[in-house]
Parts: sequence; structure tokens; C-alpha cells
Amino acid sequence: MSGRARLTVFAALATLLTSWSLAGLVESSGWIAQAAALLAVQAAVGAGARRVPLARSLTVAAQLLVSLLILVFLFAGRGESTGNGPLAYLVTDFGALFGQGVRDVGEFAIPAPLTDGIQLLLLAGVLLVGLLVDMLAVTLRTAAAAGLPLLALYSVAAGLATDDSGTWFSFLLAGTGYLLLLLAEGRDRLAQWGRVFGAAPRGRVSAASGYGGGAAGGQAVAPVRTGRRIGVVALGLALAVPMALPALGDGLVGGRGTGDADGSGAGGGTISAVNPLVSLQSSLNAQDNRVVLKYRTDSTQVADQYVRILALDEFNGVKWEASGRPLSDVPARMPNPPGLGDQVRAGASEVRTTFSAADTYVQRYLPMPYPATGVDIGGKWRFEPAGRTLVGDQLGKDKFQNVQGAQYTVRSMMLRPTVRQLQSAPAPGDAIRADYTKLPDNLPPVVADTARKVTQGSKDDYTRAVKLQDFFAVSGGFRYNTRTASGTGPQAVARFLEDKEGFCIHFAFSMAAMSRSLGIPARVAVGFTPGERQSDGTWNVSMRDAHAWPELYFEGVGWTRFEPTPRSGISIPDYSQAQTPSSRPSAPSALPSASATEPNAAPSKADDCPPELKKLGECGAPASAQAAGPGAGGPSVLAVLGWVAGGAALLGLPLLPMLWRTRVRGRRLAAGSVLSAWRELGDAAWDVGIAPDESLSPRGAVARIVELGRLEPDATEAVRRVGGAVERALYAPAGADAAYPGLAQDVLLARAGLLAGVSRAARLRARLVPRSAARVVWAASARWSAASAAAATRLSAIRPRLPSRPRG
Repeated sequence: MSGRARLTVFAALATLLTSWSLAGLVESSGWIAQAAALLAVQAAVGAGARRVPLARSLTVAAQLLVSLLILVFLFAGRGESTGNGPLAYLVTDFGALFGQGVRDVGEFAIPAPLTDGIQLLLLAGVLLVGLLVDMLAVTLRTAAAAGLPLLALYSVAAGLATDDSGTWFSFLLAGTGYLLLLLAEGRDRLAQWGRVFGAAPRGRVSAASGYGGGAAGGQAVAPVRTGRRIGVVALGLALAVPMALPALGDGLVGGRGTGDADGSGAGGGTISAVNPLVSLQSSLNAQDNRVVLKYRTDSTQVADQYVRILALDEFNGVKWEASGRPLSDVPARMPNPPGLGDQVRAGASEVRTTFSAADTYVQRYLPMPYPATGVDIGGKWRFEPAGRTLVGDQLGKDKFQNVQGAQYTVRSMMLRPTVRQLQSAPAPGDAIRADYTKLPDNLPPVVADTARKVTQGSKDDYTRAVKLQDFFAVSGGFRYNTRTASGTGPQAVARFLEDKEGFCIHFAFSMAAMSRSLGIPARVAVGFTPGERQSDGTWNVSMRDAHAWPELYFEGVGWTRFEPTPRSGISIPDYSQAQTPSSRPSAPSALPSASATEPNAAPSKADDCPPELKKLGECGAPASAQAAGPGAGGPSVLAVLGWVAGGAALLGLPLLPMLWRTRVRGRRLAAGSVLSAWRELGDAAWDVGIAPDESLSPRGAVARIVELGRLEPDATEAVRRVGGAVERALYAPAGADAAYPGLAQDVLLARAGLLAGVSRAARLRARLVPRSAARVVWAASARWSAASAAAATRLSAIRPRLPSRPRG
């Protein structure tokens, strides 16, 4: 293996070893094998381009083009196409998938599922870094500078990783790859100086030379071998020193500090802000839809038993979040919920629910029905009274108690407030009103104006709340769409009211903000809908059951759930249906999974289904799905034709050199020029491995072709006739007759003889991948150089000349 080929291999290997540090960011590491294959193709393209040889810029351009084409065809059709034909599938669709990957990165928690978008970002990033490393180390011969993109790749992975257990191993792999790259370049550079830098024979050098020998007569020790030892020692020190000196910090292979990601600090004394938008939207759009919770309950109204995680009670002008509140030990029996009166509590029943969390579900907040009265669970947990949530306590450095794989039992109250109790609720206390009616000063006026317009004529807060719920769920023309960007800031509510499209976060946040503008205390709860009942009586809660809903405060009842989200499978509380009982769906006995957002394939039960129920998905397919035209389930004819054309173009790419040679051969022979035919004969010999030699005379070139091509007599005579014609064309006196009617036939006869004299594999290569096709690359390189020189000349011509400095 040549020095440059070895350097190419180790450049790709260094990139691949460094990319291993990204493995902890996603759940599956299967993409690494794809990255290895793509890096190999990219390196092979670079090696071939340098062997031609191409200009440096064209070499990098060829690698970039091939890498991009592979990614485009690898991920074509996986995104949301906005049109038909190959352009939509190969360009628009590819760009949409890239954008979806960027959104997935912001939505999923680490380790994230390996979605198509995230996989595209990983492969594209690794290929980009690999291209930079190959360009710096091999094309530009500066392997030391290639450490910069490798360091950037490792730094991104180390900064995003949440598990520090394998960071040292990732650093070891990355450092080893970079060290091997440096050693490969050093060996290549030293080899150019001659054999003195290798192991010299015994007795050929003196002891004073420093290369071995001497009295002991030992073998020479090459500086390359010494460099390996130095590199290994340096890499070991880089790993060992941060571990041996913890006072210096975790350093390159350590974590990201000792602070709590949630801001609770070492003591676990308060709950700080968390943003549920990321995890909730990513859960709703999850492709695997894995089960995160299983539970069994003795409740007779499971449809109303939502599994609550935490409450977001502060809108700071940027996002809704949970305000920092003091924590306490978990009591044996929790105190009564705030605002709950004796009359409502007397009509409530206690429910017992046993939960089992999946091993893959990592969550510091304990999912529970609301309001819980007691929890039996092992581990270290803390209680937050205002939101009635349990949060995992700190177990050690950067380690906290979570619900992963937990088995626990929750006792909770099933409250059944009546419409009369809600309508006659007295005004809330000053403390509740002050804390839960705050709104940012920059909230757009359209929010409060819309709330007043919707609730116009209402005499109590309960009626206003029901009208707000109906405005979002029934009469306002809103559409449910989990792909809508969540958005932040007060303008997000105004945009949602204008676009009228979003998912549960938009509906819950908007209703809570509008309720606060009317003076009704409100907050947003985040958790899960009840899930799907199984045949054994248990219930499964999956990723797509994630949900958010507003909770409004009524004195004597407490925090009360409302449901403004128009989604199939959502349970509307009975107390909020009293105003419009005929237009509300009844609570089902077996609630379907909230993940069932796809239209029902069955036809509507009746043609006179009320439009309100159609919007809630209770009459079969929603209106938007029914409006789809025939044939919407499959690709159009244009799309199929586009795919066929794209596939034909892809399959035809390897045939381009052969097609080019065929066209050039026909054009040269049709011209009737002796010199054009002579050039075609030289290229035909080049295709079978006889490289052209411009220093030879026509007669010498003929002898070389006949000898190396092992031609038969007929082909030999044809080559000699062509060579004689070339001599006459070059050296005959002016006016001499140089006509040669059988020129084309002789060239084709000579070409056939050349092909017959080589093996079948060589013959196939000469036809499919002719060596003379390199002339195309040479011509492009020459044109590029000429264009660059012309541009430089024009630039120097228009550059203003500075006045010369006077002397003296």
C-alpha cells in the first residue's frame, strides 16, 4: 500500500472512531455501520480522483457530490414530499427530512430515538467531518490540522451526552484515531527521505549516529517507533490525569458540572422550571410508540382518570413552566388538595391504582392520578404540596431518583363536582388570584379581546370556562395537528388563535392564558390520558398518550380539569358538558388510546352526524380526511414515472464513460482526418493498458502498440497502415495526395485486435471504464485553471493601484 493510500485509510478510520462518541446520543447504534460504508465510498472517490490526477478543488468537489448523491438516494421518499416527480422526492423531500431532523433534535430527549431525520443529520455530519479530515490530511497533506474537525465532532458529542460512563472510552477511540493518522503521515513523510530512517542493517551505522548499531550490534530504532511510544504515553496521560486529579475538574472526558439539570441543586430543596414542550411533542410524534406505564385500578370511571406528572403555573412571557417551590418529605397521607370543600369531598370516592413503569422510561416526576392522597413507592422522593407532585431526590453526583422500572401504588380521590357547585363557587382567595392570574405585560391584546368576545354574556366563571372550552373544541374551527411547531413567547398564543391549528399544548396554554385574562386562576397540567385497556384488565399508557390540559381553580372544588383539545379519544368531563349536552360525545366505557389519531376507515354511522361530533372524531373520519380525493393513498402516475426516470438515471451513471467513448470514437472516425484517427487508435491502446507516450515518433508508437498489444497479423498491418498515413500527413510535401479511404475500418480492426489480446476482465473494463476517459477530467481541470487565471488577471486589472511612496 502506498503512503497516500495508507493516509486515506487512516483519515477515514480516525473520523469513524471519533464518530463513535455520537453513539450515546441515540437509542440505536446501527447508523455507525452505515457511516463506515459511506466514509469508505467517500475515501475511495478521493483516492481515485487523486490517482487520475484531479486538481485539489475538483477532488473535494467530486467527494462532496458523490456523498450528497448517496444521501439523497438513501433517504429519498422518507420525508414529507410537497410534490410529485423525481425533483420532489430527491430534493424537496430530502430538504424536508433534513428540517424534520433539526426539529427532532430539539424535541427528543437524549438518548433520542433514531428517526429518519436524526439519522440523516448524523450521517451528513460524519461525512462532512470525514471530508474535511480527508481534505486536510490527504489532499493538503496537513494531518495535524485535521485534528480540528475531529475535535469539533467529539466536543459536540461530549457536550450533549447525558451519560458520562462511556466518555473515557469515546475519548480513547477518538485519540487513538487521531494518533494513528499522525503516525501514518509521519511514516509517509519519513519514507520520502530514504531508508536511513528505517531499521538499518547491522554494522552499517555507528553508535554515535543515534540509529542503533554500535558495539551491541542491535537493530536500529526508527523514529516512527519512538513516535508511537510517545503518542501512547501522551494518550494515557490525557486519560489518567483528570481521573487522578479530581480537583482540576472533569476535563475533556468528564461531565458537565455538579449542578442539577432542573436547578434543584445539591440539596434538592426546590423544583425549578422545566419546559414540557420538547418531551410532549416528541412523544406525540414518536414512531415506535412504546409503552411507558402499565397500571391496574379499581376505579369505575377510568376514562376520567388522567395520569398527571406536574403542573405548570407560571407564564413568564417566554414559556409556561413550574415555578420554584419548596419541597418536603413525602407524608404518609397527603393533605387535602387546595380549595377542596367538605361538600365536594363528601361525594368523592377513593381509588387505588398500581403502576409499573417501563425500564426505558426515565422521568424524575412521578406520574399519578390527581388528587393523590397517598403513595407507596421505594427510593428517595420529595413532595411538592402546591402542585401535589413527587420529584426524585438527589442520589449522588449528577444522579437523581427517577421512575425508571418503578413499581408503586397510588391512592387518589375521584372527585365528582356538580354544575351547581361550580356555578356557585365563591371568589378565590387573594393569594390564589395573585399567583395564578399573572400574565406577561407583552401578551398581545388579541388574547384578552378574544376571551371577552367568546364569553360575552356569561354571569359566572364556570360558564366562561365552558364557553372557552367549546370555542376551542367545537365552535372555533380549530384543527388538531401534532406537527405544528410548538413556539414560545406570548406571540405563540396569538399565532395559534390566528392559524387555528395545533396540538394539546397550544389548546391548553391558550385556554389557560385566556382564563387568566378573565380573572380565573388557571394553570396547565402535563401527563397522559388513561391509555388503552388490555384483555387482562390492565391499562397500557404509551408515548402518544402524552397530553396537556388546563386546570382552572374554583373555590370549594379546587383545581378542575377542562378539555379544549379536539382529539379523538379525549374524555370530556361531565361537569363541563351541561351547557351543550347534545353536542358532546359520551364518555366511552373502554377509552381508546389517545394515539389513535388516524382517521377511522369505517364509514359514518349516519349521514346526519352533527358537525360538532365530526370535529371531535366521533362519527368516523374527520372532515379533513374525508375531503381527500380518490387515489390519495398512493403515488400518482407522475410520481411513478419520476421514480422510474430517476432509477434509470442512477443505473445509467456507470455507463457514462462507455457512452462518452462511443460518441467520441464515432465523431473522430466520421471526420476523415488522419490525425483524429491516429488519436483514436492511441486511446484504444490506452483503454487496454498501453499508456500513450508522446515522445515516440509515429513509427515507434506503431511498434510499441504491436509489441505490447500482441496483435494478430491482420491487426498489425492495419496499425502500420494508419501509422504510415500519419507520417505522410505530417511529412509529405505540400500538395501530395494523402487520401486514405479505409482509415476508419483500419482503426476499428486494430481496436478489435487490441481487445482480443487481453483477458475478459480487461476487455470488460476497457469497454465500461475506459482509461482514456480521463481526458474529460483533464479538460475540465484545464478549463478551471484557465478560468481561475483569467479571473485573477481581471481582478488585478481592476484593483486600484496605490501611489508610490516618495523617496528621499
